Amino acid sequence: MSIILKAENISKQYRLGTVGTGTLGDDLKRWWYSVRGKEDPFLKVGGVNDRSAKATEDYIWGLRDINFEVKQGEVLGIIGKNGAGKSTLLKLLSRVTSPTTGSIKTKGRIASLLEIGTGFHPELTGRENIFMNGAVLGMTRAEIKNKLDEIIAFSGCEMYIDTPVKRYSSGMTVRLGFAVAAHLEPEILVVDEVLAVGDAEFQKKAIGKMQDLSTGEGRTVIFVSHNMASIQNLCTRVMLMNNGQNEKIGFTDEVVDYYLEKFRNTFVSKELENRLDRKGNGQLKFLRYWFENKNGNQTNSLQSGMNCKMILEIINTSERKINNIRISVGIDDNQSRRITLLDNTLTNVNIQFEPIETRQIKIAIPNLPLQGGQYYFTLFASENDNIADWVINAGEFEVEFGDYFNTGKVVKSSQGNFLTQHKFSVNSK
Repeated sequence: MSIILKAENISKQYRLGTVGTGTLGDDLKRWWYSVRGKEDPFLKVGGVNDRSAKATEDYIWGLRDINFEVKQGEVLGIIGKNGAGKSTLLKLLSRVTSPTTGSIKTKGRIASLLEIGTGFHPELTGRENIFMNGAVLGMTRAEIKNKLDEIIAFSGCEMYIDTPVKRYSSGMTVRLGFAVAAHLEPEILVVDEVLAVGDAEFQKKAIGKMQDLSTGEGRTVIFVSHNMASIQNLCTRVMLMNNGQNEKIGFTDEVVDYYLEKFRNTFVSKELENRLDRKGNGQLKFLRYWFENKNGNQTNSLQSGMNCKMILEIINTSERKINNIRISVGIDDNQSRRITLLDNTLTNVNIQFEPIETRQIKIAIPNLPLQGGQYYFTLFASENDNIADWVINAGEFEVEFGDYFNTGKVVKSSQGNFLTQHKFSVNSK
């Protein structure tokens, strides 16, 4: 198949500090001082008054010398730890920003779903935003009308399609954003990890739609995710990003195995307060976590079949009371496959916080139904579907093999991760 996207030696440099971030008045004042031969009034303490020199502490490379090609109909997965440069790369591919050096050559239209709400005007309704996005992609109004019903149905936002998007929850915004991007017939679809905000049913629909675009319609998909199961199910090739560079690119299983082995030991962290690789508005914040045994003592030793608790310490950083809170813990195996979810909304437990309040959320897990092995978890907090805090790979824990069935027998790890209480009975004819 022909090459539809080619990135050659692309790098992206960002400037830190105050220069270029002030008001027009600041820039005019800085210019006037330079004309008069005076020192920059906004110069940092200890800084050198030489605007022609690039001080190393004021610049950072978000990407360095990235090279890759994508063929028509291919699904390229991009993986890596938070801060590796994945989102920066997608912004370059989507032409949200330009590379400092290098070039990106593409054939056809590119539709992208990056950060939540990207490409939507908050004052316009969902319907109006669909037409606006189609116009940006170069489609006529008639072409958009032909796809309109399909987009609305796929998004599941029929009841709210004539409501301003600013009234939408994060999940609704993502669903509509993906539906628009996927149905307006782009040659290249670029999707960041925001799909994880949607519910499990919509994630499954989205993965299926991307598979249809690739195999059925011959379109190209570039997909970023921390969920290795989704990456392995969807992608034909994978690129691993690390510290702004392309560390490895190749067949999906090969690169995923390499990534999991290399970074497996970097996810351990019981203190979460200072973690920078998190998303959300920050009104709720995970501070730390630990496990307790049935006696209420902290423990690092978990065993299949034991009664235990997971404790999450969370602070409300805002000066208002917060209600309708969702707290969830997504547990993954050592292949980054999601195996279960702990979520207060599934058990109809209401959680609320007073202003500037720190609380401990206790999650009781009777008869721990996990097979012996290593597990990792992601923490998520939201208020009315608006993300407050989201820490991917927040921590890990190890489960030892135990006598789950009280029979002295242990299930082999090859038979799966999850243990289920069951009972056989035999009836005569």
